[in-house]
Amino acid sequence: MAVGLGTLAFVQVLELLFERHKGWRINRRELATDVFYVAFGYGVIGFFTDTVVNGPLGELKQAWGIATPWLADSPFMVQVLVVMFTFEFGQYWMHRAMHNWTPLWLTHAPHHHITQLNAMKGFIGNPIELFLISLGVIALLDVDLNALFAAITASGAIAAFAHANVRADPPIWYGYFFTTIRNHSLHHTALSYEDTRCNYGNSVILWDRVFGTYKEGESEVVGQDDRKRLSIREQWLFPLRPWLDKRAGAGAEVQP
Repeated sequence: MAVGLGTLAFVQVLELLFERHKGWRINRRELATDVFYVAFGYGVIGFFTDTVVNGPLGELKQAWGIATPWLADSPFMVQVLVVMFTFEFGQYWMHRAMHNWTPLWLTHAPHHHITQLNAMKGFIGNPIELFLISLGVIALLDVDLNALFAAITASGAIAAFAHANVRADPPIWYGYFFTTIRNHSLHHTALSYEDTRCNYGNSVILWDRVFGTYKEGESEVVGQDDRKRLSIREQWLFPLRPWLDKRAGAGAEVQP
């Protein structure tokens, strides 16, 4: 956790020194919200993921004798990349499902109501979505703990830069495999809901290229619903929005 927090702090400093878009400049309200969600993510979401998913998967692995000796015997960097790309493969399909099925979109939409991108914005969202997007099967793999730590650290750093307001573009080869702020800002575009259905990779953009959802470009204007910024309360209640609107007689439109 210390390394992850240090990475976020470092990238946040880079935003102050090398600002990409003035409209994304962080203010006190945004910073307070971001810090709250980072603490919530590492604390509450992390606890539930370990307790409800990783722990039981570890027990299942032992009970069923699931083993990946080929991975345990692989070079360090191979283990790191396998963990990263395997976890991101699951994240890709979960994220894509969230943009194609209304019940899941209702949990994910609050993340798309952010109106600026910053290093910590990847932590923003409805608690249900934050839990779902954290799910994976890495606990079933036999990997060196140092390789696991390196994979988690690298993925976190890439995701932080993919949300960061930093004026820097990585080499072309990097952008072929890993998500950049250009890729991800287009995913957050305010043009329309349909225009967000691309570039689903959180830290690995390769799966978008493989499955035909990659789109080139960048968007400075981000958000949804006329760029309405949601409060934390509104983010947490958003999955109930159709029911609340129906009850209020508003009949608000929700994209599937």
